[in-house]
Amino acid sequence: MVDQVSHSAAAAAGGDPLPEAISLARGAADAGLGLKLLGGLAVRVICPDLPPRLRAGQDMDFGCLSRGRKAVAEFLARSGCEPDRRFNGLNGDRQMYFTAPSGRPIDVMVDRLTMCHVLDFRPTFGALPHTLAPMDILLSKLQIFELNEKDARDIVQLLAGVAVSSQGQQPSKSGSAAGGPVLDAGRFASLLAGDWGWWRTVTGNLEKLPALAGEKPELLPPDAPYDPLAQAAQLLELARSVPKGVKWKLRANVGDRVRWYELPEEVGH
Repeated sequence: MVDQVSHSAAAAAGGDPLPEAISLARGAADAGLGLKLLGGLAVRVICPDLPPRLRAGQDMDFGCLSRGRKAVAEFLARSGCEPDRRFNGLNGDRQMYFTAPSGRPIDVMVDRLTMCHVLDFRPTFGALPHTLAPMDILLSKLQIFELNEKDARDIVQLLAGVAVSSQGQQPSKSGSAAGGPVLDAGRFASLLAGDWGWWRTVTGNLEKLPALAGEKPELLPPDAPYDPLAQAAQLLELARSVPKGVKWKLRANVGDRVRWYELPEEVGH
């Protein structure tokens, strides 16, 4: 899968972080460890046939589980990654920082991704071998309150390259299960039905996508397997129709009068 994306011009120039990142993820998997890509590099692995988003100086972002955190840290050190010992000593229960042999920064989130909202990725951590689950990658982008073009493109890429499905396998065009990755509608509905803040941010971003695509049609990849705007509309309808919990309804009564999201600050290393 990765071989299909590593032939890009950036890779030829030595500027593409994906080969190094996937080498670390594969090495960890071969050692029986859980180190999964997240962010834009994960989108490229999950959607290998779509034009990749490339940018200079891109970090490598991973997730791991707390129960395997020390073994993952030891693996990265053995692989030539230099740990920030002070930062990791203070924050290693939730985030670790390393510098790869190439000099690229590596962030490893432990159990959760904490940004505008908190995404606990433990329930779906084993869904794919080298990345977090596609829906968790999508949610990690949709939870950003101040959405930028980079994150909007990642959202569109996922919605264009992976089917929204409540089944365990991706349906093929013939209707039979193809066994590929899916955007798990059940995961999406469960998270949003229990947390109004998540619901408010995610639905707001899904509502913005048609206008964003109209302003920047280059966001829509050509000849994609799925219509990203149709899939966004499907998720938006699901978010609106799924039965909500008591906690959700109580917070909805307060609405926008109280801020429902955080604005994360850059963490110094």
